[in-house]
Amino acid sequence: MHGKSETAGKVCPVISETTYRKQISGEASGLLPGIVRLLLRALSAPYGLTILLRNAAFDKGFRRATAVSAPVIAIGNLTTGGTGKTPIVAAVVKSLQEQGLRPGIVSRGYRADNTGENDEKRVLEWLCPNVPHEQNPNRVTASEKLIASERVDVIVLDDAFQHRQIARDLNIVLIDATNPFGYGFQLPRGLLREPASSLSRADMVLITRSDNVSEDALQEIEATVRRHNEKLVDHTYRVSFRPTGLIPGSGDEGRSAEAVKNQPVTVMTAIGNPEAFVATCRQINAKVAATRFFADHHHYTPTDLDEVQQLAESAAAPLILTTLKDLVKIPEGSENIMAVQIETVFASAKNEPMFRDELARAAKMP
Repeated sequence: MHGKSETAGKVCPVISETTYRKQISGEASGLLPGIVRLLLRALSAPYGLTILLRNAAFDKGFRRATAVSAPVIAIGNLTTGGTGKTPIVAAVVKSLQEQGLRPGIVSRGYRADNTGENDEKRVLEWLCPNVPHEQNPNRVTASEKLIASERVDVIVLDDAFQHRQIARDLNIVLIDATNPFGYGFQLPRGLLREPASSLSRADMVLITRSDNVSEDALQEIEATVRRHNEKLVDHTYRVSFRPTGLIPGSGDEGRSAEAVKNQPVTVMTAIGNPEAFVATCRQINAKVAATRFFADHHHYTPTDLDEVQQLAESAAAPLILTTLKDLVKIPEGSENIMAVQIETVFASAKNEPMFRDELARAAKMP
């Protein structure tokens, strides 16, 4: 399983992402949810066995990773969706550029639309203009194409921790502090793509949204990371996503985040961790009056947008806040829809230069 998972849709197409998460988190209580969790746990067994066998094949040398003709930095996670990979990919690319390198991005292109592009590619084009980006499930082929045609000197793999067919020089794993280990179970009972023991393959861990949990919770996450890979003790960094402004869907110039202070808003999003985005909206002191969540990577239809507009009107919260990942899928001209722009911030000032140094070493800079 190399790409992302539409967890709710694959498990049961008649339940929403929100309902599914309530089931697997234990928030839904009673006999029926308990039976559902038992069934999901049974379904996790064959999935877990498949992952175990696949990893064992690489670990024992029965399958081998293919090296390409440039250094490779891979970014991924243990859980499905919602850890903040896209802003981290952008931060890695910008850091490499600032060090005089020409990076190229390779991704699978999960849930691309009829243009052949997906939401993450569009966001990365906005965040990293003029950076070559190739979408192809075969990362080796895509990487060699960028190296040959675009003369890139370092490849950044988006969402590739599980894609072991391509060799990498730095394996970065993201852990979302608000839900670090996917409720403790592999798919579909939980959100883990593979067990936490797979951190043994990681070279670096970034704990994202570290500002949204307590110090005790962060220390517990770090202890779990060290338990699975002692080498990560000096290669684990805490980061957060700081709101920096608003991007109007009308195509007008950006605005300050202060523009929504104390304003009632409706939150609309189709990302892996929608509650984390709600927390971001509250961070800029917006008053969240209504929410509408869609499945991760959902392609908005006119009916969807009409439904959200009606929700906003009934909640007396006409301003709709969303993410940049959502905004790139919405037709320009939506006067009352704005995306919250964010930047990646390290919790400790000394960690950013350490992070940059690790990237430079992986890119084999002199």
